[in-house]
Amino acid sequence: MSGEASKIEKKRISILGCGWLGIALAQRLVGDPITSQIKCSTTSESKLAKFNALGFEGFLLDLTPGFTADSEKVNAFFDVDSLVVSLPPRSSQHEPGFYAQQIQAVVSSVRESPVKEVLFISSTSIYPDLNRTVTEEDVTTPEESAYSEMVQAEQLITSLRPQCTASILRFGGLLGYNRIPGKYVQGKKDMTTGTVPVNYIHRDDGAAITLEMLKQGVCNETFNIVAPLHPTRSEIYIDTCAQFGWEAPTFADGRQPDFKIVSNRKLTETYKYDFLYPDPLQFLYSLEDPI
Repeated sequence: MSGEASKIEKKRISILGCGWLGIALAQRLVGDPITSQIKCSTTSESKLAKFNALGFEGFLLDLTPGFTADSEKVNAFFDVDSLVVSLPPRSSQHEPGFYAQQIQAVVSSVRESPVKEVLFISSTSIYPDLNRTVTEEDVTTPEESAYSEMVQAEQLITSLRPQCTASILRFGGLLGYNRIPGKYVQGKKDMTTGTVPVNYIHRDDGAAITLEMLKQGVCNETFNIVAPLHPTRSEIYIDTCAQFGWEAPTFADGRQPDFKIVSNRKLTETYKYDFLYPDPLQFLYSLEDPI
């Protein structure tokens, strides 16, 4: 394993932002030998009872951009060994810089806590369309990025080193179950991006990879979390529309749009992970989310 990895045998784990991915991860953690306690945050009071029923402790926490809960509750949430941060930015809802302030509030809380390792869920949308395969080294600064705000957030997280071991997980398009690509484009005409290769990850793999990192050891590295295969958007859209009986979109001829193919080589070489769904054309979908 590259880098210096943290080694904690029995972990108390908090998931900050327990949404579509986080709850799948929490369910995998329940009953796993590595876990002694699971805490999950939400901004929705209605989810607290569900969390408790599933076997993990729910916390009502919001960042506006600092934590709105009292310090006792915030301190209790951060009183763990491992922290998973899954807070996507809401750029359309807030002024520029708001997300960085949210992450800074998280970092400040970590500095005052016993947290020893942090996993930060980032995004492959930070990579510009370079018309080639891209690796983690292609974007290390905001200036190189197509999504500078996310890189700034990554840098805030990595500033926790060496106090904590901190990994950056750049997730591709997170799909599976009721997140079905064809659902969002059914019936559209003359789409121009049909030849663009996809960079997707199934939710089951996303949760399993994160768990595997917690089990094998978190390290001070950045990883792309994407499936190994990259079919085109048109293949994905047509296939998923056919699965559910939706009208498939049509595609216009024209210039090849700019693209990127995100490499997962560093992840697979470091953690030797065996994908559940290596091919996005074989992702498992359903109209209802089983969780």
